[in-house]
Amino acid sequence: MNILENFGIKIQHLDPQKTEITMAVTDRTKQPYGLLHGGMNSVLAETAASLAANAYLPEEKVAVGVNIETHHLKAVTGGELSAQATPLHLGQRLMVYQVAIHLVGNPELTSMSTVTLTAQPAPK
Repeated sequence: MNILENFGIKIQHLDPQKTEITMAVTDRTKQPYGLLHGGMNSVLAETAASLAANAYLPEEKVAVGVNIETHHLKAVTGGELSAQATPLHLGQRLMVYQVAIHLVGNPELTSMSTVTLTAQPAPK
């Protein structure tokens, strides 16, 4: 089982210039205190950025995360999150994406991340 299946992450739009994924907030993604676990914001951010960067790269390359900075802006207790990745830099070796996360139907940000990825040869 991969991370998309494990957390019910769905790809809504996949493009190097804008990728959107969604995930329902469930008990599986919450802290014991009933709040979304902050690590899930980072999971969503890196997943959206990785999908977008891999759509940008040629088939013989794969993008892997090398750095992520996540700001948790608002507590989330339920609903469905949307993570939208847009590029800040698309190079031959490094790609940098900004990922905005909010609840579906509410434009107020719950989290914001910057994800840096590097291009490596695809595994054979």
